[in-house]
Amino acid sequence: MNSSDEQTGTNDPLAGGVSQAAPSSTAVEVAGFSRRPGGGGKQPPAPPTSGGGDDGGDDDGMLRMSFLEHLEELRSRIIKALMGIAVAFVGSIFFTGPLWKIIKAPAKTALETLGYKPTLVAIDPMEQFNIIWFKLPVVCAIFIASPWVFYQIWAFISPGLYRRERRWAAPFVLSSAGLFILGGCFAYFVAFRFGLTFLLGIGQGDMDVVPMITITHYFDLFVDVMLGIGAVFELPVLIFLLIMLRIVTPKFLVAHSRYAILGIFILAAIVTPTPDVFNMMLFAMPMCLLFYVGVFAGYLLVLRRENRRFPWKKTMTIVIPVLLILGVALYLAITRFGIKLVPHAPFISR
Repeated sequence: MNSSDEQTGTNDPLAGGVSQAAPSSTAVEVAGFSRRPGGGGKQPPAPPTSGGGDDGGDDDGMLRMSFLEHLEELRSRIIKALMGIAVAFVGSIFFTGPLWKIIKAPAKTALETLGYKPTLVAIDPMEQFNIIWFKLPVVCAIFIASPWVFYQIWAFISPGLYRRERRWAAPFVLSSAGLFILGGCFAYFVAFRFGLTFLLGIGQGDMDVVPMITITHYFDLFVDVMLGIGAVFELPVLIFLLIMLRIVTPKFLVAHSRYAILGIFILAAIVTPTPDVFNMMLFAMPMCLLFYVGVFAGYLLVLRRENRRFPWKKTMTIVIPVLLILGVALYLAITRFGIKLVPHAPFISR
């Protein structure tokens, strides 16, 4: 055997053909595996993953996008959200008659309560068309398409989340749309009705002022209250997202809750349509409750990250009896003593 045979192999008939020479130790080390007598080999080791994150890796499930790609994604989501609102707008046009009766109902009730004729006036030829056939379907479409709009918001922010955190898509969409619609219902049945009766009743008595409300001014006030309170009712979702993104913690929010409550009362004074304390409290108290609901939901998320459980059984044994006692007290106050809320001082009567 010559030197070339040592490098390229041997051609020995007794060896059963050409046999390749064993690779050098340098080639073995570079390849990352070594020969064994049985011919088996050690597979290359898997690349190490960096720790951190909810799924064991910082980049697990995340999508990396450039700034222009983010802008393109934002543009796409906005267009899809507007398309959903447009579809709801077309459907709402066919029900403008019943919808206008629903929106006019608070004004009719307030005027009849104060002893005035329950009618609204139009002082511009285009006023009725703009309100009833354009602005009214737009507002209704916003509430109808709110689940689709919130889904587009979630679809825009979800690429920056871990795979485990993306499972919150359905709860986020349902809770966001539900709170927005709940805020609209609270504004329609409670805040707007009490506020409108209070405002229209200011000029009664010795002031001798008769209200003459145009449909434009009434509808503008209606939209401001409905959309404003509906947006503010998203506070629990906003708090939960901040905790999920690790921007704040439940402990931090509880420690600084006095500032949050102060901000809620300032916001209530701005959003409520009347300057009286009763309507401000009527708006601020549910907001304070929603703030702590958001903190509690974020606390449950933190417990889940730490593989801990909330003591539901022990908590329910305290909460349920308290709620039953409050419910019985409210029932007796309404049925036995005839207590009810009224939109004027002292706001409680029998």
